[in-house]
Amino acid sequence: MPTLVLVRHGKTEWSGQNRFAGWADAPLSTGGRAEARAAGRALATAGLGFDLCCTSYLSRAAETLAIMLAVMGEEALPVERTWRLNERHYGALQGQNRAKMALQYGNAQVAQWRRSFTAEPPALAEGDPRLPAADPLYAEVEPQLLPRSESLQQAAARVAPWWHESLAPRLRQGQKVLVAAHTSSIRGLVRELEGLDGEAAAAFRIATAVPLVYRLDADLGVIGREALAGGWGGRLRQFLNKHKPGTRISWV
Repeated sequence: MPTLVLVRHGKTEWSGQNRFAGWADAPLSTGGRAEARAAGRALATAGLGFDLCCTSYLSRAAETLAIMLAVMGEEALPVERTWRLNERHYGALQGQNRAKMALQYGNAQVAQWRRSFTAEPPALAEGDPRLPAADPLYAEVEPQLLPRSESLQQAAARVAPWWHESLAPRLRQGQKVLVAAHTSSIRGLVRELEGLDGEAAAAFRIATAVPLVYRLDADLGVIGREALAGGWGGRLRQFLNKHKPGTRISWV
């Protein structure tokens, strides 16, 4: 039976500083590493085995995956990394404090950039050192594909080719795949998998380091969906993530 498990990376040092991360390589915090270990234990307890693991070019997702695999004793599993699984690019907001951006642009505007499916944050200017085209990590990616900013819609469109060309074919072969990525890239995968419209895709949320398990039929129809919240910490994160408001900047 094809199985897809989606895991959002653990908390980062930047999340504790209330900063927009995007494509910046914000490292996991001590708490984020603990969350990743708990996710690994939840996967091990569930008895889930995998044929392949996939993650982004960003270290917070890759480290979350490595920690989970170590806890599961599955360090030898093949890992595929792709820039298409990166978080959405926050443009000129990247690296900035969210509360300061709310003061500068207004809370409603920043909340719209965060939650609207189509709203795009201000783009990075030509020559900005934060541009992905200036990062050797993306030297093999065609420059015109690298964003200066992304809406949720654009981030989902970036993920879609990888879903169709790489992930979906493997799932149709009956493989079990573990993906450690980011809210927006996971949102893009779920949009393809569940056929979500823009509004439903924008409303989709996933708590940090709480594995979301999809059991699929041969045509990739969803047979079952389950969040492995594990201990009290995972259940609390899942509850807060589900019930946090979408218009207050302290929560976005």
